[in-house]
Amino acid sequence: MSGWATGYSFQCDIVDYSRSPQAVRMAWTCWLFYFSKFIELLDTVFFVLRKKNSQITFLHVFHHSIMPWTWWFGVKFAPGGLGTFHALVNCVVHIIMYSYYGLSALGPAYQKYLWWKKYMTSIQLTQFIMVTFHIGQFFFMKDCPYQYPVFLYIILLYGVIFLILFLNFWFHAYTKGQRLPKAHQNGKAFQNGYVKDKHH
Repeated sequence: MSGWATGYSFQCDIVDYSRSPQAVRMAWTCWLFYFSKFIELLDTVFFVLRKKNSQITFLHVFHHSIMPWTWWFGVKFAPGGLGTFHALVNCVVHIIMYSYYGLSALGPAYQKYLWWKKYMTSIQLTQFIMVTFHIGQFFFMKDCPYQYPVFLYIILLYGVIFLILFLNFWFHAYTKGQRLPKAHQNGKAFQNGYVKDKHH
């Protein structure tokens, strides 16, 4: 409603600074996205309170701490246009991610519905590939009068950095097997509703 499904071309979309309903709606949407970045900082608070220090990785801290700071500039100077595509994709990814967290918080009875955990990392990787390609096209356009191109350089840099960091996470978590699902830790596996020692 703010632009990405109602008028934006997914190419050279400049920021609309008018007082039109759609432009104001996009500015408001950008503010909500900016505000959500502070709510997401609670992830770290919960990790600390639950003494889950192993989950407070460089990737986690970097991702959650840098977004609120940089998005302040985005909301103030460029609340709209092609620089907001990554926010759209990020919102979709976070709906999926926090749905997973919600189900996992309901207890062991819902573990059987969490088989798609590994695919969440795939979705996040897809997100950064999409963002990198979308922003990357700006640098091949002959004429795109986007008002704050510096933000596009920052978004491209983020896309590449996060892609590398999440690929590193994927490699260590799933290729090297350092982050097995809870059901397969401590030499045990869940089978047919009960715990069975996989060494026997």
